Amino acid sequence: MADPKGFLKHGREVPARRPVEERVGDWNEVYPDGIGRALLPIVSTQAGRCMDCGIPFCHQGCPLGNIIPEWNDLVWRDDWDGAIERLHATNNFPEFTGRLCPAPCETSCVLGINQDPVTIKNVEVAIIDRAWESRAVRPRPPEWLSGKTVAVVGSGPAGLAAAQQLTRAGHTVAVYERADKIGGLLRYGIPEFKMEKQHLDRRLDQMRREGTIFRAGVEVGSDDLTTERLLDRYDAVVLAMGSTTSRDLPVPGRDLDGIHQAMEYLPQSNRASLGQDVPGQITANGKNVVIIGGGDTGADCLGTAIRQGAASITQLEILAQPPESRPAGQPWPTYPMTFRVSSAHEEGGDRVYATSTQEFLGDDDGRVRALQLVEVDSSFQPIAGTVRELPAELVLLAMGFTGPERPGLVEELGVDIDERGNIARDDSYATSVDGVFVAGDAGRGQSLIVWAIAEGRAAAAGVDRFLTGATNLPVPIAPTERPISV
Repeated sequence: MADPKGFLKHGREVPARRPVEERVGDWNEVYPDGIGRALLPIVSTQAGRCMDCGIPFCHQGCPLGNIIPEWNDLVWRDDWDGAIERLHATNNFPEFTGRLCPAPCETSCVLGINQDPVTIKNVEVAIIDRAWESRAVRPRPPEWLSGKTVAVVGSGPAGLAAAQQLTRAGHTVAVYERADKIGGLLRYGIPEFKMEKQHLDRRLDQMRREGTIFRAGVEVGSDDLTTERLLDRYDAVVLAMGSTTSRDLPVPGRDLDGIHQAMEYLPQSNRASLGQDVPGQITANGKNVVIIGGGDTGADCLGTAIRQGAASITQLEILAQPPESRPAGQPWPTYPMTFRVSSAHEEGGDRVYATSTQEFLGDDDGRVRALQLVEVDSSFQPIAGTVRELPAELVLLAMGFTGPERPGLVEELGVDIDERGNIARDDSYATSVDGVFVAGDAGRGQSLIVWAIAEGRAAAAGVDRFLTGATNLPVPIAPTERPISV
């Protein structure tokens, strides 16, 4: 274990973010010189708080099964090479999860029963950032080729994890992405201030050197690559296109100009922040902005609108404001619904809870000018006498996603759909179509990045077994499993 008395001697400490007035003026990550560097003065002490648990529940909280106590101990002992070896044993992309995962492992930390938990997520990102700087992260091309070919449709975290595992197993893997660049939502859905794209690009470079083939700008299931050609060309296919059908809000006035889905708004902003020309860009500059949805995507819209110079920003949530501490009905080690403050929330905007939108109100030109709101009770029923108007010239819908897009590839393949609208699969991640597998949000439904990577790794094992009759790839989870912490 790490320092036997570390949890008694030291409290939880996290790195300081850049001052708000500084960081809202650019699109860089909110930590000075990156979170990895910001963590180095404190990370060994924080790793030393990890206890010698009889049962380390952080393993259960992490869908990847990260060997957290071991790499905490190695960091405390200043064995960074050993730490990155343990971390990469279960997680292909810790630089992504260390920045973007909400850390269910920490809410399962045994220390968290009566103290603040170990800063697991921060130790993780410090390990990988230091490994990149020391060049400890190197390509791992396969020793031999199987002669089998695999197509991965979608280049988000699930698709990339499946592709890397299958490439290292010796198969020839091509990753298809309909956008102009590889990365899925990691590229155009996640703002630069949460994860700079250099972290994605250097991982993609490693994968290319290992032999993975990337084909961007290809719409699979269209004339670019028809479904028939896909099945004829590859021995196996992994569907990892995510859950991209946005949940809508069908209330009067929805067709007014100025009301957009978050995934119309964020990709445009990400392209612009990277220096790309975006004709007709949706921008918050000088507008009263309302964001409907209180999750991470809503927070991403908030931070983006602040940087674009919005006049005001209000984020609406139909649920009541959660408590500051763990509710009694959500005991350790479950993942609690508590009030959380992201970096974007530190920067500005108002958060309004227990409120529902009844109608969008427009001006004479057909543009949205306000929302008609009403407060709701715990059953989401309107409370009499609480109707009011909220000015808005830009409304962003960030209410989540309902499943993969059906038209095109999914319908042409004829794969079964489950009762939740996702692509059905068995415990090996195989769909109802022979040789076609599914991983990530397309099969699981909207979920966390850590689940996407875990499913990509597990699906790769299923594909490898299908192609060769056996597999040495790790199988972290089965698709029917759900963690206690979710």
